[in-house]
Amino acid sequence: MKRFHAHVAVENIETSMDFYSKLFGQPPTKKQDDYAKWMLEDPRINFAISARGHSVGVNHLGFQVDSAEELAELKKLAKAASPKDVLDQGKSTCCYSNSEKHWTIDPQGLAWEHFHTMSDALEFGSDTANQTIACCIPIRESDQNMSSDKATDKATSCCIPNGLSATQGACCG
Repeated sequence: MKRFHAHVAVENIETSMDFYSKLFGQPPTKKQDDYAKWMLEDPRINFAISARGHSVGVNHLGFQVDSAEELAELKKLAKAASPKDVLDQGKSTCCYSNSEKHWTIDPQGLAWEHFHTMSDALEFGSDTANQTIACCIPIRESDQNMSSDKATDKATSCCIPNGLSATQGACCG
């Protein structure tokens, strides 16, 4: 069964945790010094916040699934929506979880994550060398600091770690 996912970057984790705990009527399901997650059943949503240097606001949206089969079905849908904009990240550690995932980018450049979580992890992420900003969000080549003749409107195997803008973007991979 699918669960909608929203990840919001916040300025102050404690203030935001207090706000969302009161708003949702329950404490976070998972809590770290820089991250909190609520697994709500009504509505069925995985709502996460983090304070890791990323621009404040919506970080990304997505769907969490319960099986590899559901993840494969979401990948088909992502490819149908945008055949060239699917970044297969595979197995990764991000947001204190070990998951299998892929990403796509909507026409406005908003990242969508589809993932199947297998287990908890002790670290925020291992997608980049800099653990203070680990976990990647895909970008389009046209969003990078490129000359217009080389820029295209497609996602690449490039992503930006949380905390870097696309124009700063050192690609991970």
